[in-house]
Amino acid sequence: MTLLDEILNYNEKFVSSKMYEEYKTDKFPDKRLVILTCMDTRLVELLTKSMNFKNGDVKIVRNAGAIVSHPFGSIMRSLLVAVYQLQADEVLIVGHHDCGMSSLSSDKMIDAMFERGVKEETLDTLRNAGVEIDQWLEGFESVEQSVAHSVNMVKNHPLMIEDIPVHGLVIHPGTGQLDLVVNGYEKAAK
Repeated sequence: MTLLDEILNYNEKFVSSKMYEEYKTDKFPDKRLVILTCMDTRLVELLTKSMNFKNGDVKIVRNAGAIVSHPFGSIMRSLLVAVYQLQADEVLIVGHHDCGMSSLSSDKMIDAMFERGVKEETLDTLRNAGVEIDQWLEGFESVEQSVAHSVNMVKNHPLMIEDIPVHGLVIHPGTGQLDLVVNGYEKAAK
């Protein structure tokens, strides 16, 4: 049985036995908060449990490293949708210690691409089209600096509400301990 078959078989039982009922909520976050965090598997439940959030409390956007790397990319668009359409009044950027992005090397990533069938010509075409593929695939050295950078990108975005608090935290992926990087209330008051 494939993984997809397992998922679909379980889902059929989930729906038929009405297990979904305990998760019912609407699309608006009860705590009026949107969180950008990493896609790391250790954070799937730990992040919300460590902050005392339940289903329906917050909007969560996930990507590799909790990074806002482009001011007009899909991550920033998602945060703006949460604020303007889904009633989020605060933004929380949460990176984590031991993040895979902290050790990401574009050379290693490109080597892995070659091993899985991507052709050198494809990368050459992207580079010739102006895509800075090596920079795009590079990780970060400090999770705190990365979180502060993402907070700055969101806070200073020309379409973001000027006085919205944008906070930055780093979570420990084993214990759930939170370390404050940026207090958005202090930044919003200035």
